[in-house]
Amino acid sequence: MTDTADDPFALFALWFAEARETEINDSNAMALATTTAGGQPSVRMVLLKGHDARGFVWYTNFESRKARELLDTGKAAILFHWKSLRRQFRAEGPVSRVDDAEADAYFATRSRDSQLGAWASDQSRPLDSRATFEARFAEMQAKFDGGDVPRPPHWSGFRLAPERIEFWEDGAHRLHHRRLFTRTDGGWDEGLLYP
Repeated sequence: MTDTADDPFALFALWFAEARETEINDSNAMALATTTAGGQPSVRMVLLKGHDARGFVWYTNFESRKARELLDTGKAAILFHWKSLRRQFRAEGPVSRVDDAEADAYFATRSRDSQLGAWASDQSRPLDSRATFEARFAEMQAKFDGGDVPRPPHWSGFRLAPERIEFWEDGAHRLHHRRLFTRTDGGWDEGLLYP
């Protein structure tokens, strides 16, 4: 591994900047793993929308399966796989809701159709036909015609505050390089993992 940063957030920022230059599509796509209160795991792809020393942020409908699981357990894990760089980044830890001001600010940057879709969709729930969703979308277009689209009350974001972070780089003959950061009261402990 050529990066010597001892701050995992600074190292992530370096890797993420490189991924934005090399990944053809969605360099901010990450697998988000959650579990039910009973321990049943579930994973799906979401888009990272912010990161800093507080953690990693994404947004969703709070009535979706992933949001219900996050609210029930308060824990998650994320994974980025940047195939072009032959790297992975993993983080796990507690999650919390972003504040309303942060959610409002991000929602305002979304395209109008994405804003309307947040109102029209009952995310993750059964849909009888695509025509039903398209009709609901048209209703939202009419409802907000000519005006700003406010953030729906059931739509916001989560922040994962990692307690464990791993940087993985591919190595020839599967002799990979794995760098692990574990949060402590005073900052981060760092070590290596066998490939």
